[in-house]
Amino acid sequence: MSEQTPHPMTPQDCLVALMVAVSASDENIRTAELVKIQSAVNMLPVFADYDIDRVSRVSRTVFDLFEQEDGLEALFGLIRDDLPERLYETGYALACDVAAADGILGETELEFLAEVRYELNIDRLHAAAIERGARARHMV
Repeated sequence: MSEQTPHPMTPQDCLVALMVAVSASDENIRTAELVKIQSAVNMLPVFADYDIDRVSRVSRTVFDLFEQEDGLEALFGLIRDDLPERLYETGYALACDVAAADGILGETELEFLAEVRYELNIDRLHAAAIERGARARHMV
């Protein structure tokens, strides 16, 4: 038994972690981003059996990791370990939606999304389509 993670993350936890991480990446979690996360968890089929109370635990995990020197690397390690590859594009799409939710894409959020693309090995063409969809959904 590994003491590294006492309670492994579910695939849904991983998706929540990606959304929380992109929101926190610019050190300014906006209401629109929180609403987008809550909406995704409440509405999307991938979260149908997800316990909404886990969102706060996953959020704390993300915040704790962000305070550590290699926390981002550790976060991506957890996500790669516990998120099935079939949900990688879903994770990227959710991260893009949260980043676009407030209409402001700062440099740190863009850098974080680039890191997500790299870590989850999202094909550049697929990433462009996902990004374009997020942009279209959040146009004002």
